[in-house]
Amino acid sequence: MADKDQNTRVGRRKRKKRPVLKTFMILGLISFVLVGAMVGYFAWKFTTVAADTQDELERGGKSEKREVAVDPNQDNVSVLFMGVDDRDGELQGRTDAMILATFNREQGSVKMTSIPRDSLVDIPGHGEDKITHANAYGGTDLAVKTVENMLNLPVDYYVKLNFQAFIEIINALNGVKVDVPFAFTEQDSEGNDGAISLDEGTQMLNGEEALAFARMRKQDPRGDIGRGDRQEQIISALIKRSASIGSIHNYDDVMESVKDHMKMNFTVSDLVSFHKYAGSVNDIERLQLKGSDVRYDGVYYYQLLPDVTEQVSQELRNHLELDEQSSGESEQNQNASSSEAQTEAESP
Repeated sequence: MADKDQNTRVGRRKRKKRPVLKTFMILGLISFVLVGAMVGYFAWKFTTVAADTQDELERGGKSEKREVAVDPNQDNVSVLFMGVDDRDGELQGRTDAMILATFNREQGSVKMTSIPRDSLVDIPGHGEDKITHANAYGGTDLAVKTVENMLNLPVDYYVKLNFQAFIEIINALNGVKVDVPFAFTEQDSEGNDGAISLDEGTQMLNGEEALAFARMRKQDPRGDIGRGDRQEQIISALIKRSASIGSIHNYDDVMESVKDHMKMNFTVSDLVSFHKYAGSVNDIERLQLKGSDVRYDGVYYYQLLPDVTEQVSQELRNHLELDEQSSGESEQNQNASSSEAQTEAESP
């Protein structure tokens, strides 16, 4: 009788465990399906947006300063980020920001330099002028070519967005955290003077505030150099914010904005390959171009110091390992020539 009661109690416990176990299994299955659906949705959305924003350069996929086309999955590459003073989505206005970043695949490292918008440079077909005008004169291809000639290195990829995309992306990510060096007021995206006021110190900025932070120049004692530093700080903060888990639910809004206000020559595979650099976000090395204020015929320009520009150029070239590749190719060619000459000498 005792054995029968014990068996009955064991049976009840087993029957109680089965519904609980089934419930957890069902919940787990539902969660798995939902997560899978979410990942699938974002993958589809990401692919669609990447296709909509992709805009190849007229030159094709290879820079004239490259022997062969690069693959970011295997090679060191450079990317030119451009912020355009444009609101209608055509992205044909002057560039308010130009930042060149180089990525070293083996090191997993990133270097970045901001090009002052008023820098006096040679714009192919237009002579010496402010670099901000290159995009307005000839679109992305001319802007890219101008930067390539100025820094003597290839620009493999570009990302170009306007103020609207900038504001909406930052708002969708609930702002970015930056260190404001001093208090100032600045106009908003609609050109209303004094509409944005920022206090000194570390703080979260919304889209309009971040745009003012990135654009302000006249109140900065360091002029274009100070603005370049702030623009680089915004990009770093934006990358960090985008990578945070808490921002994932806002990606849909981000991608919708990007689709209408940004262009780039990346494929989906190219973009995925940059995941390797996620750990380098906090250690981006910033290189600074230097110069002086000048006026020609009453027009203001920023005259870059040739020796500093050459130094920055060489450091970026070293990061891309361009000179090492050229040296290696030259050595291979010399060896091949030597081998051919020896073969000819030994021939009867």
